[in-house]
Amino acid sequence: MPERIQIHQEQGVLTVTLNRPDKRNAIDSVMVSELKDALADDARHEDVRVVVLTGGGSVFSAGADLAAMKELRDASLMENRDDSAHLAGLFEAIYTHEKPVIGKVNGHAIAGGCGLAAVCDLSFVAKGSKLGFTETRIGFVPAIVMVYVRRKLGEAALRDLLLRGRLIEAHDAATMGLVNEVVSPDNLDDVVADVAEEIATETSRSGVALTKEMLAQVPGMGRAEALDYAIQMNAFARGTDDCKAGIQAFLDKEPPPWKK
Repeated sequence: MPERIQIHQEQGVLTVTLNRPDKRNAIDSVMVSELKDALADDARHEDVRVVVLTGGGSVFSAGADLAAMKELRDASLMENRDDSAHLAGLFEAIYTHEKPVIGKVNGHAIAGGCGLAAVCDLSFVAKGSKLGFTETRIGFVPAIVMVYVRRKLGEAALRDLLLRGRLIEAHDAATMGLVNEVVSPDNLDDVVADVAEEIATETSRSGVALTKEMLAQVPGMGRAEALDYAIQMNAFARGTDDCKAGIQAFLDKEPPPWKK
């Protein structure tokens, strides 16, 4: 069976490509497993600073593999729950990954595919692409992606997208804050490469990891709890090697060690 993803590492950037172009990069349980394994493996490699997620062919991802879901129609509730939890684990792995994950959305991103684009830390979309959560149009529900997308969008925009199940232009997705920027398809590779290089060379590994952890945790806290958590993280960060080295480099008017 062909691998569902392809992995390429160049310097500090790991590019993960969805590799089912004949199926419009539809997501099935095998692809989910391969993606989760790749992310877990990446977390152990210190030489990787940024992950780029993109699609092979002309489509980023058309979402869940409906043919595979058809096989689960007669499955038990527990079997469907386990399969859903498997997918949820992928979204959580991206959202809480200690390294920045950049979505290079090279074409249409639909349903779960749109969820993948939205859950990345940064997403850049090729002009002409369409995005949306079409689950309600086939009697399904955008349950898992809703948990993450609601953190990005206001309720009005969220209800518009999820209840109507419509596709929107890339520009509209950027305007509402679902993705970061729309660029020419010819420039997509260069734009993402520049951003990835900036993060890999201009930011601290531990500084980014701690900031990502806080971004995941703070929205679920009350104000007092969040402030106490922020105080603890602030104090902890001051004791990290990166912070000590970064401050010393600034005082010495030298580049920090991650720039060398």
